[in-house]
Amino acid sequence: MTALDDYVLAHIDAEDPYLHRLWRATQLHLNYPRMASGHWQGRLLAMLVHMVRPRTILEIGTFTGYSTLCMAEALEPGALLHTVEINDEQEDFTRPWLEGSPWADRIRFHIGDALQLLRTDALPQRFDLIYIDADKRHYADYYHAVMPRLAPGGYIIADNTLWDGHVLQDEVRTSDLQTRGIMAFNDLVASDPGVQKVILPLRDGLTLIRKIPKDT
Repeated sequence: MTALDDYVLAHIDAEDPYLHRLWRATQLHLNYPRMASGHWQGRLLAMLVHMVRPRTILEIGTFTGYSTLCMAEALEPGALLHTVEINDEQEDFTRPWLEGSPWADRIRFHIGDALQLLRTDALPQRFDLIYIDADKRHYADYYHAVMPRLAPGGYIIADNTLWDGHVLQDEVRTSDLQTRGIMAFNDLVASDPGVQKVILPLRDGLTLIRKIPKDT
């Protein structure tokens, strides 16, 4: 954490006490706790949900549910967030935090492979906002799978798209499949004329993607 990070955190909305407890529990009890979104990114996600005002959200990659709760917190009455976690061993930690939260009625928690669930009726047919933060090797697959279900004018938010700077490596010589997955995803999005896109250098990179309606 740099002095600039500290300055930013001191000048944005405070972290909800429930979210802070979840953050602390994540740091104490789980491997790879940095995978959780945290205060700064969580406030951005909440702000984006307030701005977009989605009726349905799909999150691919729940982990501890920190980002889930930040987005659910900002939903309007009657809106729902469907979150999918492939690691069934994560359920025992995450489900109580989701179900015990003040926003539990806005969340539907699914355990399984998002790519498989998207081929079924287990998830809604249309989403206004989709947040991708799962296996980096499959980011391009997720993109292809969700785009038909993304409403015209809807948004995709993809996390970790700068991948600790590894995206600057030579793709041909990169053996790390996760790095290659992020590179392929970034190239796919950049070349897609059907979307508007921008990468924010927040934490590990956050890409905002808007599906352009066909009549514009």
